[in-house]
Amino acid sequence: MRILDQLEPKEIWQIFEDICQVPRPSKKEHQIIDFLLNWAEANNITAKRDKAGNVLMSKPATPGKEHVRPVVMQSHMDMVCEKNSDVEFNFETDAIVPRINGEWVKATGTTLGADDGIGMAAQMAVLLSTDITHGPIEALFTVDEETGLTGAFELEPNFFTAKTLINLDSEDEGELFIGCAGGIDTMATFDFEEEAVPENHSAFKIEVKGLNGGHSGDDINKGYGNANKILTRILWNSDQFELRIADMQGGNLRNAIAREAWAIVTVHNNSKDEFKALFEQYSSDVKNELKATEKNLSLTLSEVDMPAWVIDEETHYNLVNALYACPHGVIAMSRDMDNMVETSTNLASVKIYKKDHEIKVATSQRSSVESSKHDIASMVESVFLLADAKVEHGDGYPGWAPNTNSEIMKHTAKSYEKLFGIKPIVRSIHAGLECGLFLEKYPDLDMISFGPTLRAVHSPDERIEIKSVEKFWKHLKDVLETIQ
Repeated sequence: MRILDQLEPKEIWQIFEDICQVPRPSKKEHQIIDFLLNWAEANNITAKRDKAGNVLMSKPATPGKEHVRPVVMQSHMDMVCEKNSDVEFNFETDAIVPRINGEWVKATGTTLGADDGIGMAAQMAVLLSTDITHGPIEALFTVDEETGLTGAFELEPNFFTAKTLINLDSEDEGELFIGCAGGIDTMATFDFEEEAVPENHSAFKIEVKGLNGGHSGDDINKGYGNANKILTRILWNSDQFELRIADMQGGNLRNAIAREAWAIVTVHNNSKDEFKALFEQYSSDVKNELKATEKNLSLTLSEVDMPAWVIDEETHYNLVNALYACPHGVIAMSRDMDNMVETSTNLASVKIYKKDHEIKVATSQRSSVESSKHDIASMVESVFLLADAKVEHGDGYPGWAPNTNSEIMKHTAKSYEKLFGIKPIVRSIHAGLECGLFLEKYPDLDMISFGPTLRAVHSPDERIEIKSVEKFWKHLKDVLETIQ
C-alpha cells in the first residue's frame, strides 16, 4: 500500500516513494542505477552512465526557450544506512518504509534516505513535467557521496555540458548555500593481545543509547552527545576498580555522530558495589549535562557472563586515554560568517575486531579553511600516535569557496523573494557537498545549493518537513522557468 500519494506535490512524493523501494547503500548502488536507467528508457528520456556509475539524463528546451543557458541539476543516489539496534533490517535487500508523522515524513526505525532521495525525486519530476517552460536541462545523479564522494571524484570531464549547476542536497528550506566545508578522515588502529581475565573479577555490559546522533557536519554544533565519548568517560574514571575491556563497539559511520555504544568490561569483585555507585552517579551527571538536547539518553549497567579474555593491559591503557583525549565537536567558529562552524572533528566509531586482534577508531574532520582542516586532522593524529596507534588519513576532499557575485545565486535569491515575500538566507554550510570537486573538473561552473527542510539526517530519526517540499518544488520550478 502506498503511503505518500496523499501528499502534495504529488509529482515529487510519488517518485520519492518509488525510490524508497530500491536499496541504495553507498558503494552498492547497482540497483538504483538500474532503476534510473530503466525509468529513463520507459519515459523516453535520454540517459547515459559513466564508468563510476554516475547517471546523466537530459531534456531539450521547451519551444521558444532554446536560447536559454543550459542548467544541470544534481543530487546523489546513495543513502546513509543507519538503524536502531533493535530493528531487523537489511539495507541491501529491504525497502525503506516511509510513514507520515504529523508534519513530517519519517522511516520506521531506519534512516529515510530523503538525503538525497528527495533531490533525485525533484530532478525526475522536472524531467517528466509538461507544464514547466525551461531551457536545456540536464540531471546528474552521482554515486557514493556519503562514504567517499567517489562519483564526484571520478566524474568524467565533459560528462555534462551546462555551466550552471543546481545542487539539490541541502536541508534548510529558505536558505541558499554558496559554499561548503572540505573534509578528511583519520583512522587509528591498535593491535592488541589477548590476556586472561584477572582473578576475582565480574563482568558487566555498559550501554549508551537513545542519543540523537545526526550529521557530523550540520549537527556538530547542536550540543548533541557522542556515545563514544560518554562511554569512554566511565571507562576512564573506573581505573580504580581494575576495570578491563573485553569488547567495545560504538558508532558506525564516519559522517554520523555516534548514537549508541557499548562495552563488555570486568571489574574486581571487591569493587562491584563502588563501581555500580559510580555508574549511577555518572549517569545522573551526564543526563543532567545533556538534558537540554538529549531527552531520551539511556545509560544501563548489567551483569553478564564472563568473557573468554580481555585486551592486554597496555593496549587497554592506551586506548582509553586516547579516546578520552581525542577532541570531538566544534573546534573553531567562522570569523567571516555569523553562527557558522569553521572547523570541527567527529569521533565517529570505535570497533574491536576480535579475529584480527585490532581496534579501529574512525574520525572525520571538516573545515572551510583548507589549512585548518589539515591542522585538526594532525591534532587527532598526534593523540593516537602518543597512544602507540597506527594512523592513516584519507584523501580528503576540497571545500567550495563562496562566490558572492554568483549569477545563479542572485537569480535564485530574487526568485525566492518574489515567490514568498522574504529574502532567503545566503550562507555556507559546514557539511560537505560535491560542489568543490565539480569545480576542479569544471572550473567555469556557477553553482547554488538549496532544498527542503530535513532534520536528523544520518540517523534513524531522519525526517523531512512536508510543507517545505511544496515550497522547494515551487521555487525550483520558478528558477528554471525564469533563468535567462
